[in-house]
Amino acid sequence: MSDLSGTFGEKQVSPEQRERLIRSVFQRVAPRYDLMNDLMSFGIHRWWKRKLAWAVDPRPGQVILDLAGGTGDVADRVAAADREVIVCDPSLEMMHAGRPRISPHIDWLAGTGESIPVRDDSVDTLTIAFGIRNVTRIDTALAEIHRVLRPGGRFLCLEFSKPWAPIRPIYEFFSRTLIPRLGAWVSGNTDAYEYLIESIRRFPDQEEMKSLIESAGFRDVSYKNFSLGIACLHIGVKAMRE
Repeated sequence: MSDLSGTFGEKQVSPEQRERLIRSVFQRVAPRYDLMNDLMSFGIHRWWKRKLAWAVDPRPGQVILDLAGGTGDVADRVAAADREVIVCDPSLEMMHAGRPRISPHIDWLAGTGESIPVRDDSVDTLTIAFGIRNVTRIDTALAEIHRVLRPGGRFLCLEFSKPWAPIRPIYEFFSRTLIPRLGAWVSGNTDAYEYLIESIRRFPDQEEMKSLIESAGFRDVSYKNFSLGIACLHIGVKAMRE
């Protein structure tokens, strides 16, 4: 399931088409992306991201990179003048939408998860929130994340996951029927939100994602479910060199 390169929602596409289509999705929804997140999750995504920021536990002097950081709402929660915080995202439109509203202590960098434009062993903490399912090859992105982290550096991935079985039918109904309609009403982009929901459905579950992170070379991999498994925070550590 880690190779999503041939899919875009329910369509079969080439890797190049997938990348272009996803870029188009975020270009179109950028102006109202944060508002849609509030509506779709009833604001709960803010609590999930706050929990992510607490888990980061940022320190003075650290380099913290928020991959697929979009409008910078996660980076804003860990930014301060005494550390370097970077948002890295392939969508200039998303970064432009968020930049005027958040901390000035953030650097902005255009780049994809499969080719992060920073040096080896240069990042103390790397976060990604609801972005890894939009890369074309998860295993390639995880290898890149491992590359840029310093030995002992931490990877924190917040993503939608597999909810607790009793609530799954309700969650599925809400996702497939109400969210695309909300997307059409607020942003005028029904198809974009249909893709985003389908990408959640196809994404690896908690244990599968844990195995993928371990396969990329991370140690001490763990995860914590939020809201009965609707979202999940995975954490891994890059091993120290012997």
